[in-house]
Amino acid sequence: MNIVDLSENKKEHTMQFTLKDADVSFANALRRIALEEVPVMAIEDVEIRRNSSALYDEIIAHRLGLIPLTTDLKSYVMKKDCKCNGEGCARCQVKFSIKIKGPGIVYAEELKSSDPKIKPVHPKMPIVKLIKGQKLELEATATLGQGKDHMKWSPGVIYYNYLPIITVTNSPKLAEFKSKYPPQIFDKAGKIDKSTIQGPLIDAVDGVNDDIIKVDYDKNSFVFHIESFEQLSCSEIIESTADIFTKKLDELQSVIAEK
Repeated sequence: MNIVDLSENKKEHTMQFTLKDADVSFANALRRIALEEVPVMAIEDVEIRRNSSALYDEIIAHRLGLIPLTTDLKSYVMKKDCKCNGEGCARCQVKFSIKIKGPGIVYAEELKSSDPKIKPVHPKMPIVKLIKGQKLELEATATLGQGKDHMKWSPGVIYYNYLPIITVTNSPKLAEFKSKYPPQIFDKAGKIDKSTIQGPLIDAVDGVNDDIIKVDYDKNSFVFHIESFEQLSCSEIIESTADIFTKKLDELQSVIAEK
C-alpha cells in the first residue's frame, strides 16, 4: 500500500490523496473507520433550566448536539476508556453553559466552555431567536463519540473513486464530436487540455468517443476525497484513522497468536 499525491486545502478544509497497490476491501475499511470510529467532540447531555423561547426543549438540545466543536484528541479520551469509569471528569467531558435574555438571536458563540480549546467551530451558527422578555438558560456536557453511534460524532464526508487513466488522441473525429464535449476541456487553440479533465469532467467525457478520449480505471488505486466538518483537520482524521486501523490489526494478530 502506498499513499501519494497528498494535498490539503486548509482554507476549504478538504483533502485529496491517492491510495495505490490496494484493493477495495482495504480502501473501504479506511473509509468506514474514518467515518465511524474517529472520535470527535459533540454535546451529548443538556440540562434546560429556563426556556421561554418558541422552540421546545428537545429542539434546543438537538440543535446544540449538531454544533461542530473543535476537538483535542491528545487531551481527551472516550468516556468508556477514562479512569473515571464513565462517571465524567475533566479528561472525558467538557461543560458548556448559556444564560441569555432576549431580544436577539442566540448564536453558538454564546456557549461558554470550561475549556477554551473546545469551542464551536462556527461561532455564528444560530441556536434560537428570542424576543423581548424571553430567556434561555442551560448547561450542556460534551463528550468524545463515534459516528457509528450518531452522525453528530462523524468528522466529515469521506469517499473514494477508482484512479482514472485518461488517454487523449488527436483524432480527426474531434471536429464531429467537439460539440458533445464540455467546453472547459479545450484550451484557447481549441485543443483538448488533458490536465483540465478532473472531477465531474471525467464522467462528462467518458463514452463520448473512445477514439478521442478514452477513460480507463486502475482497480488497485483509489482517489480519496475528504471534507472535514472542521472538528479535526483532514490530516488529523487520516492520522487517527491509521492509528485505529493499526490497533485493530494488532488485536487481530494477538487473537490469532493465542490459537
